Amino acid sequence: MNQAVILEAVRTPFGRRGGWWAQTRPDALLAETVQGLLARAALPGDKVEDLIAGCVSQAGEQGANIGRLAAMLAGLPESVPGVALNRMCGSSQQAVHFGAQAIAAGDMRYVVAGGVESMSRVPMFLDVTLGQTEFRGFESLNPALLARYPLIHQIESAERIASHWGLSQAEMDQWARESHARAWVAASAGLHAELLPGTPALRDEGIRETTDAARMAAMAPALRPPGQGGVTAANASQLADGAAAVLLADKDTALADGLRPRARFLARVAVGSDPVMQLTGVIPAARQALSRAGLALEDIDWIEINEAFASVVLAWQRELGADLARVNPWGGAIAHGHPLGATGAGLMAKMLAGLEATEGELGMQLMCIGHGMATATIIQRV
Repeated sequence: MNQAVILEAVRTPFGRRGGWWAQTRPDALLAETVQGLLARAALPGDKVEDLIAGCVSQAGEQGANIGRLAAMLAGLPESVPGVALNRMCGSSQQAVHFGAQAIAAGDMRYVVAGGVESMSRVPMFLDVTLGQTEFRGFESLNPALLARYPLIHQIESAERIASHWGLSQAEMDQWARESHARAWVAASAGLHAELLPGTPALRDEGIRETTDAARMAAMAPALRPPGQGGVTAANASQLADGAAAVLLADKDTALADGLRPRARFLARVAVGSDPVMQLTGVIPAARQALSRAGLALEDIDWIEINEAFASVVLAWQRELGADLARVNPWGGAIAHGHPLGATGAGLMAKMLAGLEATEGELGMQLMCIGHGMATATIIQRV
């Protein structure tokens, strides 16, 4: 098999919903990110053989195959195809997996894999609400499915995770404060080499320099009555806009073209898990990825686990016993936001930049996914 490697990985700064990117169409945002990626790598567009784009709410400005539309908007040759995929929050991480697999199989030599989400311009759940003004439940899902699985909102799943692992609101709030603190330090130090310019500040818009513990503690639960839950807006990911892209290549082809690989893949995993708890798949995904790579958790220098909710990260840590100093060292989605379809590739770009900044070797990325799934990737810096 050919060896798939990462040549370059970039992302936009993530903007708050209604913030920096609110006036930018998502197809244009992804196109500009692809242009920035290829410019950094010094790779001509006619070398690209596919553009694989993750996007969750594929409706409105994110419909009609945003992968192909972004390829055309980016000025890539007409010969470059594009595709959009939806593995929910793991979409652009899955795009990276698919691209790497195509290269390993010998079908392609250069692939751009990434994703985009404008939660300002394309509201979450627009693809299932069928013209409703807001999401009210799972009315569009097959009743036979709902009879088999009593699907619930992810916030309720996050509450059940907190209850199962005995996580208090105080513990979740503390992790949220740590996320902002780490993110602010990294941003202030200019460590995010993966960021493309184009916003008022070269950092993520949602990061807070300081957080108010008392104010966070007083916040009401997002879904449950006061006193009956601990998942709040403060310890959950921020709605955001953004795009990210990763340039993948066959190692031998890249070297022959004078390009330097930055990382290679040791494991690529996608798992299914309990669709009601739905966010716990990161636990078996991590175990499976480590097993496939022949590694122990202690071998991993940098861990990116998406902070959809603080309860997910903390429950995962309790199960695996990870050193939290190695988990989201530059903060996570609670601080920088979670632009659904872009986050997977965005965290990949951030993790690679972090490994290089700290001279680490091994990185593991994990994404919890709705309906009970998760993705995991282990890379080795070269």
